[in-house]
Amino acid sequence: MASRKGEFGEPVVLDVDGFDVRVSSPDRVYFPARGETKLDLVRYYLSVGDGIVNALRERPCMLHRFPDGIAGDKVHQKRLPRGAPPWVETVRLHFPRYGLHADELCVTRPADVAWACQMSTVEFHPWNSRRSDTEKPDEWRIDLDPMPKAPFSRVRRAAHVAHEVLDELGATGWPKTSGGHGLHVYVRIAPEHGFADVRRAALAFAREVERRLPDDVTTTWWRKDRDPAAVFVDYNQNARDHTIAAAYSVRGNDIGTVSAPIRWDEVDDAEPDDFTIATMPARFAELGDLHAGIDDAVFDISPLLEWAERDEAEGAQAPPEPEDDTGTP
Repeated sequence: MASRKGEFGEPVVLDVDGFDVRVSSPDRVYFPARGETKLDLVRYYLSVGDGIVNALRERPCMLHRFPDGIAGDKVHQKRLPRGAPPWVETVRLHFPRYGLHADELCVTRPADVAWACQMSTVEFHPWNSRRSDTEKPDEWRIDLDPMPKAPFSRVRRAAHVAHEVLDELGATGWPKTSGGHGLHVYVRIAPEHGFADVRRAALAFAREVERRLPDDVTTTWWRKDRDPAAVFVDYNQNARDHTIAAAYSVRGNDIGTVSAPIRWDEVDDAEPDDFTIATMPARFAELGDLHAGIDDAVFDISPLLEWAERDEAEGAQAPPEPEDDTGTP
């Protein structure tokens, strides 16, 4: 629905590290629980600027836009929205299934994030590869996704077992809340393998977590066949063109939860709804970016590929390739 000129306040121009970002309709309420506005959203992202840029830097990024705030419709945007200033950068992606390409936002500075918010972006969903080679992921994503009847205590147990397996592998995991009901753990990897192999490695890891926690965890492919009280270790988040909310990304819900980096010693006490655009600025000011060292802890997934070969030799069925679930580019 179109708004009348000035209905949600006069435009505000912010100087973001020397780049002017114009924010129109700054007073439009985006998060109804506490009444945070579009301008509040921009200011949140600037308050965690180093963290969100670290999470998005040089990655193709799909935008989840809410032109009327989160109470309105959500738009999944792969292509860069029209009207971008000349300093906003992009990366071109090809989609063989459709015979199409898309130039997606490629964040390199806080001003890029602020401009995306001006275009009504609430959530940032980056690829797990970077602009230098979009077909070679450098980030392995462990998504602990609870089924509808799974208590968060099960997610916590799955996270601890995942941490145990990572330690045994010599891999450093960087946990965060999903901003919803689950937890994510990211591992930086050498960009030496394609999406198919990274997904195979992720599945082999998920199966090991399932072996150690069979009453709590599942890797069952079809949702209808999963225990509704289990935690699904979603290896599919490592498939090409599958994305999840970045660290520090706000989520599109009434209270503006955030996908928040946490320490491993916080897993047992962290509650997802504790991390919001209202609470994260102070936390970030105190702790800084808890994922700041992720690029210095690179893991070679070769042992996981050996696990995958072992599982396949023992008769484990390879799941079908997931289809793109975000529509055509």
